[in-house]
Amino acid sequence: MSDGPRTGSQTAFIFPGQGSQAVGMGKALADNFPAAKAVFDEVDAALNESLTQVMWDGPIDALTLTANAQPALMAVSLAALRVLETEAGLDLAREAAFVAGHSLGEYSALAAAGALTITEAARLLRIRGRAMQEAVPVGEGAMAALLGLDYDQAVAVAAEAAGDDVCEAANDNAPGQVVVSGTKAAVERAIVIAKEKGAMKALLLPVSAPFHCRLMGPAAEAMEVALSGSTVMTPRVPLVANVRASPVTDPAEIVRLLVEQVTGTVRWRESVIYMAGAGVTRMVEIGAGKVLCGLVKRIDKSVSTSAVGTAEDVAAFIAARNAAASAA
Repeated sequence: MSDGPRTGSQTAFIFPGQGSQAVGMGKALADNFPAAKAVFDEVDAALNESLTQVMWDGPIDALTLTANAQPALMAVSLAALRVLETEAGLDLAREAAFVAGHSLGEYSALAAAGALTITEAARLLRIRGRAMQEAVPVGEGAMAALLGLDYDQAVAVAAEAAGDDVCEAANDNAPGQVVVSGTKAAVERAIVIAKEKGAMKALLLPVSAPFHCRLMGPAAEAMEVALSGSTVMTPRVPLVANVRASPVTDPAEIVRLLVEQVTGTVRWRESVIYMAGAGVTRMVEIGAGKVLCGLVKRIDKSVSTSAVGTAEDVAAFIAARNAAASAA
């Protein structure tokens, strides 16, 4: 398969990352659609525990734990996708130009494209979540959102703030929305410097660890081991990888980039720009929340967006699909 877009396909399917979780997510899908319930059952079996009980009954503190939030968000994304496949006849291999996901969403995207089984994705994300949480003692790391600075400005702020500590650009989410990550003291310095450099706002984020910076080195090593024992297949749709902001289909390269992603910058802004430049005019966010739709609109207003994560969203997707078919 070529790494480039497939001719005639103008839709990309995108998958959310951590922060989109909410107690109750996915329950209506499971209650209304057997295909969704089968996904949740598979994830519970893969983890040998009832993650769905935490997802649907809480408490939110337990769901927000990185080791739970990561497989839980993947489960909702894949449950919603399976419903679209069974109820709306969606064929990702035929209809998608690309898949992409934000951080852990990259695993959801790979499972959606058939490169990972749901069971494998759940197991890998549980390992990833635990390894990222344990890489840095609680309270020693931090992340902050710098709003109103462009990526290069944010990188310069992080470099100035680092000193003998660590402070790096972790997420390039959208124009004027960059997240930095590192040791707590350095990130706090970055907030002060960013405001001095004209940031509209700079604030600490309520996260449990400094993701996507070199402090996550032990987690990257853990994922290298975990992925070496996993089966990654050629995806049916090219993945636009976080750390490269360009498409990849080779399984060995996918594994290498998933390891690099743990410590590397999530280049979401560039990924969306790449897909739009390759002819994508529509992006469908599959899973909990609508965070990525908002980012896409900030990056390129010409790209239409929709989100499918609830039973109501499924109905709206099917109605729009039927209307389009009737008009054709």
